Amino acid sequence: MGYKLTEQQLAFFDTFGYLGFPGLLEDRIDEIINDFEEVWAGRGGGHHGRPHDGEQRSCIVPFIDQHDRLSSLLDDERIRGIATSLLGDDFNYMGSDGNYYAGDTRWHSDGWHPEILHIKIAFYLDRLTRDTGCLRVIPGSHKRDDIYGAGLQKNVGESSSLWDTAPADVPAQALETRPGDIVCFNHNTKHASFGGGGRRRMFTMNLCQRYPERLVPELRDYISGASRFWLDEAYGPAMLRTATPDRMCHLEQVMANDDHLPELSRKARETMSEPSRG
Repeated sequence: MGYKLTEQQLAFFDTFGYLGFPGLLEDRIDEIINDFEEVWAGRGGGHHGRPHDGEQRSCIVPFIDQHDRLSSLLDDERIRGIATSLLGDDFNYMGSDGNYYAGDTRWHSDGWHPEILHIKIAFYLDRLTRDTGCLRVIPGSHKRDDIYGAGLQKNVGESSSLWDTAPADVPAQALETRPGDIVCFNHNTKHASFGGGGRRRMFTMNLCQRYPERLVPELRDYISGASRFWLDEAYGPAMLRTATPDRMCHLEQVMANDDHLPELSRKARETMSEPSRG
């Protein structure tokens, strides 16, 4: 039958906008960490060929697409089980990013999607606590049609002036993690981190429901964002080279709608000195 979320987990995610999975990939974590480091070493040890300096975030996009075994995470029955339970059997893989984080990360959403559910599955490769940079989420902040969610969307960036509350003291759930734990959250969900060091290793997979035909222009707009990383196509070589027919089901809609990326990336290369760090 495969891995599936329970009705209680689905209800929790719908209500609060996130789920934690302690130890879910503990059996693969050693190889995952090795593969993470291999990808960074293949990029000269850091962002855009420069070693990570510990002062600001370094980012590689796409990330798991650069490595055969990391690409296979999309085939792992546990990852697929989370995705199909939340998004349906025909979900889209929307890309990934690999990161060395440094310092605090402000409160933000990864999108504010009105109709299509987008989720992020995050893999943390170091032990993180509330005071050392673990992910914090504001439960219930993902609901666009809710007064509470809409108010946070408008005001959470001004917590000090509006609420006399430092960003780190905004009421939230701290999701402390060990290597092998997985965290999944709705892109709309407000999240942040505080107090972390300069070399926090983390990578993500972004997934979403398949877009109906009437919303394909929105999908193409989403894909356009990859141009800031100078990408001419949405997926990396290992992801495509090792793709099974089952995996292709989750790639085909994006591949059919990324033909505008080369021109956008060409323009980005002309106007930017290097890809954005995120």
